[in-house]
Amino acid sequence: MYRFLVRARALDVELVRWHRQGIIPGFPPSIGHEATQVGAAAAIDTGRDFVFPMYRELALALALGVDMRAYLANHNGDWNGGSFDPVAAHVTPIQAVVGSNGPHAVGWALGQRIDGRDGVALACIGDGGTSQGDTHEAMNFAGVWRLPVVFLVTNNQWAISVPVSQQVAGGSIAARAAGYGFPGVAVDGNDVLAVRAAVTDAVQRARDGGGPTLIESKIYRRGPHATSDDPGRYRTLDDERRDGGEDPVIRYRRSVRERGVIEESDVAEVDAEAARWVEEIRLHLTTLPPRGGEELFTDVYEELTEDLLEQRAAWEESTRA
Repeated sequence: MYRFLVRARALDVELVRWHRQGIIPGFPPSIGHEATQVGAAAAIDTGRDFVFPMYRELALALALGVDMRAYLANHNGDWNGGSFDPVAAHVTPIQAVVGSNGPHAVGWALGQRIDGRDGVALACIGDGGTSQGDTHEAMNFAGVWRLPVVFLVTNNQWAISVPVSQQVAGGSIAARAAGYGFPGVAVDGNDVLAVRAAVTDAVQRARDGGGPTLIESKIYRRGPHATSDDPGRYRTLDDERRDGGEDPVIRYRRSVRERGVIEESDVAEVDAEAARWVEEIRLHLTTLPPRGGEELFTDVYEELTEDLLEQRAAWEESTRA
């Protein structure tokens, strides 16, 4: 888990730089989210469970074994949510429509029930996503049918520029679970072991037929919502330093050092490994050929509609001009 934390942080920092250099067109940083995501991944069985991420789950995908080069294709112009195989990875493509992956997870979980299987769906939602109707419908349906779903809500205190105090009535996301008839748990999202324990318990409960669980992982979004965002317009650096708490990567590093799990030489080795790995990804991204425009018309419908056929013909004509 420590290696995943370090690699995720190293890659995240570089991705912001690569955006500034024009290597990738955009990226939603996940600095401060690493412990929540790596801890959750440690509780998932990718042989039978399925994960439904949003767009800020880089560390989760990494810890679940998704090829980061294929994952990052989404942030390099691939509109398919990444070029990795979601069936093999048991991780759906990156989802940018806020809250929409809740119903996806619930639908898959219902399929598990119908097929008599014991897989559990993990739906990753942000605090802002809990204000979407899709999330309400997903949780209500899961509660009524007692489906095997874990709703992992990462409360990073900001829905883009809106603080959680202005968009979550009552102040507690975990408390909302009671209205859907299943448990809600709040956990320190900067503690990777606490998150792993909470998700492990929720997954086992779901697998045993106990129904869904909502886990509110409390963290703080360090930096912008995305590379196009300027957080200085709605909060200050002093606010971030005061409210952010201890860095989750530094926190876990201290923990494993104090418990004798790793030595100082291991720290340096893991850092060096991460740096080499990140450089390999950079070289891959900078040598990719441009994507073909014809991909805009594939994998939309089984058979192209008349409108799409006309659009494709117009595109082909424009490329010949």
